[in-house]
Amino acid sequence: MKSMLLSFSLLLFFFNVKGQSLYFPPISGDNWEETSFTELGWCADQLPTLYNYLEQSNTKAFIVLKNGKIVIEKYYDTFTKDSLWYWASAGKTITSFLIGKAQEEGLLSIEDTTATYLGNGWTSLTNAQEEKITIRHQLTMTTGLDDSGINFDCIQANCLTYLADAGTRWAYHNGPYSLLRTVLENASGNNINLFMTPRLKTPTGMDGFYLNYGTSSVYFSKPRSMARYGLLMLNNGNWDGNQLMNDVNYLNDMITPSQTLNQSYGYLWWLNGQSSFMMPSLQAVFSGSFMPNAPADVYAGMGKNGQILNISPSENLIVVRMGNAPGSSYVPNYYNDSIWQMLNPIMCSTSGTTAPSKLDLQIYPNPTEGQIHINGLDRQSAFTLYGLNGQLVWKKFLTGNSTTVQIPDHINRGIYFIQIKTEEAVFSQKLILN
Repeated sequence: MKSMLLSFSLLLFFFNVKGQSLYFPPISGDNWEETSFTELGWCADQLPTLYNYLEQSNTKAFIVLKNGKIVIEKYYDTFTKDSLWYWASAGKTITSFLIGKAQEEGLLSIEDTTATYLGNGWTSLTNAQEEKITIRHQLTMTTGLDDSGINFDCIQANCLTYLADAGTRWAYHNGPYSLLRTVLENASGNNINLFMTPRLKTPTGMDGFYLNYGTSSVYFSKPRSMARYGLLMLNNGNWDGNQLMNDVNYLNDMITPSQTLNQSYGYLWWLNGQSSFMMPSLQAVFSGSFMPNAPADVYAGMGKNGQILNISPSENLIVVRMGNAPGSSYVPNYYNDSIWQMLNPIMCSTSGTTAPSKLDLQIYPNPTEGQIHINGLDRQSAFTLYGLNGQLVWKKFLTGNSTTVQIPDHINRGIYFIQIKTEEAVFSQKLILN
């Protein structure tokens, strides 16, 4: 009997369900349901440390959603939930979504050359060099255009000079990215704000607008609008039953490594939990995750001065931060990671005070028809399959010598996250089920 109780306790530990059905706030009005620390089992005594850190780093707004409901919402100085602030480069993620919508509607293809929509001579390259640059290269920061010096933000042809063939070099470069707005507007015949309103803002209740700032196009909104966009992405492009993007492949590509040069970059989204990463202004490749204290499945929009949108499907968690963080980095990954260091003790019932160790496993094939093989697993564990919205789909207890897992036929084909968890460590990876 004692052995049976122990086994049952272990199963309860392994099969702790994180994903729950998502709550969506009303399209209009200020009503947004909240959930308490008590309900979640979080540690409220750790909150003052986070609040102090946010205040000391010039934060204006900070929001945490769990299962779509507000857990933390904090504003500083005279800033309120109705104040407008800029997204900086975190807004690149909206542009990525809008390009996907334009492709879904047949207005463009990301495989088209950029010159199709900007005309020949939009760069200083030869025609042969320029014709190699596609919209996909703009989305993935692989145009090969020179990103050095004062040319970083410039969109004039004399600033856009050749450094490498498109697709052969990754570099964070605002100039080619900013021209995606012109590509979208020329392809659709609409101003970007007019294009966005019926496709994204109205269905989700987002507010805000793109504003030209120098040569850049910057998005401004209230903090809760960033949270709304995060909730849409967490639910795989679906807002409370309304599928705003039907192209599942494009949605997956947005938050999947888009090239082999920088594993931690999708379509203008930063991807945690990869084997290596690159950062702006550097050609060095660093080993490991760019946010080791955050869940491995986090994908993020990050902008200068600490504009942050974090999404963790396995935790059903969204983190929004707006403000004026010190430092000049275009991508505040270190600051973002420091916020997760503060959040982990707060989420004491799920995340603990430190990031869990990572299992060193190999999963193949991926994509799969249903059966996958696991290399490197030598202990009892729980295998859990989550949907992109963080909901639990299927689970199985694995013995130490398990090497294969057969996913049941009744599970719909699509994109999932798998988690393999032991008492000491965890492994997470995206899985495509064909």
